[in-house]
Amino acid sequence: MIDLSTKCVLVTGATGGIGKEIVTTCLSLGAKVIATGRNIEKLEEIKSNNNLLIIKCDLTNPEEVDHLLIHIDSLDGVVHCAGKIFPYPIKFIKEKHIHEVYSVNTETIITLTSQLFQRKLISKKASLIFMSSISVQHPYMGGSLYVSSKAAIEAFSRSVALEFATDGIRSNCIAPALVQTEIYEQTMNAYTEDQWDKIISQYPLGIGKPKDVANLAVFLLSDLSSWITGNIIPMDGGLLLNSNR
Repeated sequence: MIDLSTKCVLVTGATGGIGKEIVTTCLSLGAKVIATGRNIEKLEEIKSNNNLLIIKCDLTNPEEVDHLLIHIDSLDGVVHCAGKIFPYPIKFIKEKHIHEVYSVNTETIITLTSQLFQRKLISKKASLIFMSSISVQHPYMGGSLYVSSKAAIEAFSRSVALEFATDGIRSNCIAPALVQTEIYEQTMNAYTEDQWDKIISQYPLGIGKPKDVANLAVFLLSDLSSWITGNIIPMDGGLLLNSNR
């Protein structure tokens, strides 16, 4: 059985469907959780718990990041869920679009991770989890900036795994495909019913749920995964099986 009762975990992007589910699952397994996000109202929707500390933090704002860091003593786990989907067809990409995507999906995550290590806030044998996307292996039209920003995170995670292995610190990526979140609902609205049926048919096990991702996250945070590092773990309901046919 997974036990996180000795762990303190930071979850960024905790207002999103996946981030929120990871927070509640960690709490249910006994972890102390620091949950951050830009929307304080959504953070406050998370069920109150004595082991939960919520902190409003826009990771693109250095002052808010500093405010977050002073509330951290030592972390046994970090789950980076913060991110955003930006659809930009390649021929319309401008420099401002590159900055818009990479500042949220890549730069803030790298910078925060660096600061956590600089301030010695990551304990030995800690587990870091970065949220990537199956689209790195299975790209989609208009997704070049989003996909490449996630590919950069995968490379960064591997580098973290290598640099801090001597301290027993692990770093892995979870790469989900379509999961039933608010973004999923917004995506549905962009397609006709026939188009959406075709997309769904590519998933032998159907569309994922936030709990599916949270279950893998808590396993990676636990000591049961102590020999797993530097990996990109796809969660795709069998999507890649169809792409290889």
